[in-house]
Amino acid sequence: MEQNLAQYKIFYEVAKAGNISKAAKELYISQPAISKAISKLEDSLNVNLFTRSSRGVSLTPEGELLFQYTQSAFQALDQGELELKRIQEFNIGHLKIGVSNTLCKYILLPYLKTFIEQYPHIKITIESQATAKTITMLEQSTLDLGLVAEPSVHSGLSFIPVMDIQDTFVSTKSYLNNLYLREGSQADLFACANIMLLDQNNMTRHHIDGYMKENGLEPKQILEVTTMDLLIEFSKIGLGVACVIKELVQKELDSGRLVEIPLESPIRKRTIGFAFRPNNPSTALKTFLEFLY
Repeated sequence: MEQNLAQYKIFYEVAKAGNISKAAKELYISQPAISKAISKLEDSLNVNLFTRSSRGVSLTPEGELLFQYTQSAFQALDQGELELKRIQEFNIGHLKIGVSNTLCKYILLPYLKTFIEQYPHIKITIESQATAKTITMLEQSTLDLGLVAEPSVHSGLSFIPVMDIQDTFVSTKSYLNNLYLREGSQADLFACANIMLLDQNNMTRHHIDGYMKENGLEPKQILEVTTMDLLIEFSKIGLGVACVIKELVQKELDSGRLVEIPLESPIRKRTIGFAFRPNNPSTALKTFLEFLY
């Protein structure tokens, strides 16, 4: 563009107003300055843009053509300013969340659904991964937020509790009936049953291993899987006794499809919540935390 943008702005306002004095008031510029700018633009383009009369000014055919383009350009600029203003008003930003597959599906998703409905312009990235990795990324400031179990939270991170969860062992009635028929009614369940657990890279597994060690439970046959969903499905088809989060199988327990294994000492409950660095300057994080409250 060879001409000064200010000249096109003056042309645009004069064309909209149809009067130099009105445009002068709109632009806070003197009438002679506006007339001079219009004349310079006409000279540089070698066309007459306005027809002048005692009533004001009107566009020539060449002026009409130029006005169409300047109108589109300045409307685009106005839209850009509105978008920037909306970013400030609606706290548009980028929220990066770390969460395990299980907690994402059963706990995080309902929060996200409501949050996105209220703040649709905030970009959200989900890192679906092991809790240990989420904690590390929070400490390294490469994540804004992590949905984790409270015992996993390290010093320096703030924590907002969401809910308590109860780990428990479940199975089908048919699996237990067949097991006791084969091994006898007094059989040690952990010694003869197929005990299904999450793999050893999982923080839940560390929690359960600690419980079993404290209570002298030594499974002889272990089936390891990578996700809680698989544990639940394997238990429902009668592959063995699975350690699952009770809240995730409550419907199956209520219906009788699964039964809970009674334990002499219950597994300690865990608190699930959102962890974050308190000095994180992210406006998207601030908006999400305000949403939680």
